[in-house]
Amino acid sequence: MSSAIHALTDATFDEEVRSSPVPVLVEFWAEWCPPCTMIATLLDSIASDYDGRLRVFKINADEQPELARRYGVMSVPTLLTISDGAVQLKMVGARSRARLLQEIDGLIS
Repeated sequence: MSSAIHALTDATFDEEVRSSPVPVLVEFWAEWCPPCTMIATLLDSIASDYDGRLRVFKINADEQPELARRYGVMSVPTLLTISDGAVQLKMVGARSRARLLQEIDGLIS
């Protein structure tokens, strides 16, 4: 995980996400998930490229089951975009960089 991506826990989620001055992209993932591994590099590059305009976080769904339940995560990877404390978009499954950026384009200023 790059230094631009931060891990979240149940204890840090609300503070980090709700206090964020910019939109947030959260990935729910698991160590055993091949598609999660596939998009890890993609998320690292997006976190670096959009630093200051988008914050990227990862949540291990196996280690944080309460957060996964709270957001209705039934499979991984699940990506959430959150702005002003509210979920704007929920995406299930791996995506290409172009598709992910197209989907979140409206959030990034």
